[in-house]
Amino acid sequence: MTHDLRPAPVEPSRTERSDRPDSAAATPPATRRDPFFDNAKYLAIVLVAVAHAWAPFRDDSRAAEALYMTVYAFHMPAFILVSGYLSRGFAMRPHQLKRLVTGVVVPYVIFETAYSLHRAWSEDDPTPTISLMNPMYIMWFLVALFIWRLTTPLWKLVRWPVPIALGVSVLASVSPSISTDLELQRVLQFLPFFVIGLHLKPEHFRIVRRREARLLAVPVTLCALVIAYWAVPRVDREWLFHRSSAQEIGVSWWVGILVFLALFACSLLLTACFLALTPGRELWFTALGTATMYGYLLHGFLAKSAVYEGWYDAWGGWPREPLGMVFVTLVAATAVTVLCTSPVRRVFRFAVEPSVEWVFRRETARPERERSTS
Repeated sequence: MTHDLRPAPVEPSRTERSDRPDSAAATPPATRRDPFFDNAKYLAIVLVAVAHAWAPFRDDSRAAEALYMTVYAFHMPAFILVSGYLSRGFAMRPHQLKRLVTGVVVPYVIFETAYSLHRAWSEDDPTPTISLMNPMYIMWFLVALFIWRLTTPLWKLVRWPVPIALGVSVLASVSPSISTDLELQRVLQFLPFFVIGLHLKPEHFRIVRRREARLLAVPVTLCALVIAYWAVPRVDREWLFHRSSAQEIGVSWWVGILVFLALFACSLLLTACFLALTPGRELWFTALGTATMYGYLLHGFLAKSAVYEGWYDAWGGWPREPLGMVFVTLVAATAVTVLCTSPVRRVFRFAVEPSVEWVFRRETARPERERSTS
């Protein structure tokens, strides 16, 4: 099958809306879904899991750190940009708000509690601390997605949404006084990628999916690896996490602005390269792209257990050797792939896609006369 370069559906289908990163985009289902976006979501979640698996290797090898920094520069921006694109139909309608609650808020409460208990159990802490105001580990993304979705109508209303969003993120990056509650630094610093995705059109994706763009993506990515290798001893990796202000990292505000803008440009370019290299035809993993929230929420338990239980050290120094790193990479990619499969979805649907209709008021149909005169 050749690459499908036809425009993506304006809104995702019923199956696509069941995936939590995209679950609140809500208008009538499209007749055909573009596998490109499912492929992009799957590949992005694999990179997220692999990057987490590489974390213990960062200080062991300059090359490993360069690879880690390169992936971290674009894997979440790409995931967020696609989530923004698939949120274009969100207009604060009641059924959309319901999906936002059942698809984001309730899973956040469930998994934030589960991660807190998991840490307490792993550290033999008899008094676990559970705080919904301080997202643990990967849970910040659900908080961010909830806030971004709620502000979607605003970003559709203003005249210059992307410059305004970028301005907000720049100001956040030099504002150490921003509260650590709800990971607001990350919410604000990653905001432009969501807003960009929100305002992209199918023709924009057709541009990066051209053959010329794919050919350029390879050398650009290789150049990014070289630059990252140079930057390892010179640039604090904390910049990539977007959870701290410039002053907290240890530079002045004006240097922070320059670094933030440079990193934003690099992340946007590498995101374009990632999308250019994403296949557009239906492949064996395309269907898994509809279940990326399962992989996202569940893989963190494996990544944290590997650290808590000392799985890396149990193998001696071998995992930190080149072949060992390849093995760990394959294990992480395989694990997150399995977590997106149908059997896992059936088992964990109660937590990732909970049914809480009993929470909401039952909608009653309006009388025929009222409908005819409204």
